[in-house]
Amino acid sequence: MNLSRREIHILLLHEFRLGHKATEAANNICSMMGGDVLSIRTAQHWFNRFKNGNLELDDLPRSGRPLEVDLDLLQQLIEQDPRLTSRCLAEQLRCSHTAVEKHLNGLGKTWRYGVWIPHELSPYQLQYRVDACMDLITSHRNYQWLRNLITGDEKWVLYVNYKHRRQWLSPGQTGVATPKADLHPKKVMLSVWWGVNGIIHWEVLPNGCTITADLYC
Repeated sequence: MNLSRREIHILLLHEFRLGHKATEAANNICSMMGGDVLSIRTAQHWFNRFKNGNLELDDLPRSGRPLEVDLDLLQQLIEQDPRLTSRCLAEQLRCSHTAVEKHLNGLGKTWRYGVWIPHELSPYQLQYRVDACMDLITSHRNYQWLRNLITGDEKWVLYVNYKHRRQWLSPGQTGVATPKADLHPKKVMLSVWWGVNGIIHWEVLPNGCTITADLYC
C-alpha cells in the first residue's frame, strides 16, 4: 500500500500519543502497511519533533540551493565559455551542480576535451586564410577549377580486420569471442585518388614500395 508522507506522519503522531517508542511505532506501521514504508531513523526524527511540542505534520522547508535552473541562462553561459565546470555554472546560477549536470545532459552536452592543434594561429595568419578562401570562392564562380582538382592519399589495409562488437547477453553468458589482432598483422598499402565526382583510381602498392614523387608521376 502506497502512503503519502503526510499519512505516515499522521500514523506516527497516533503512535506517539499512544505512548509507544519510536522503534515500536516504526515496526507497527511497517507490519500494518507492509514493506519498508518507514525507517526507524525517520520515526525517531518525528518523535523528537513531537516531544519538543511541534505537532506540525508537514516537512520543514529545506535549506540549500534550489533545483530549478534557468535553461536560457545556462545555454548562454556555456556558449560564452564551454570550459566552465558544472560547479562554476552552479555558483553563477545559484543552484546545485548536480542539477546543472542533469540539465546539461538533457541538452545533449558531454564533458570532454577539445582537439589538439599543431600551434595557435596569429590574427594575421587567420585573416590570411580567410582571404585565400574568399579568392578561391571568387575564382570558382568564373572558372570551375574544383572539377579539375584531384587529390590522393594512402592507407594501410589489414588482410583481416577484427571488430569487437557489443552483444546482448544473459547473466553468466560469455558471448561470441573475438580474437585479438596479431602484433604484426599482414597488411598492404592502398593508394586512392579521387575528385569531386568520386574515386578516380585506386591501387594496392607492391610490398616494400616507397611513396615518392616518381611513384605518383
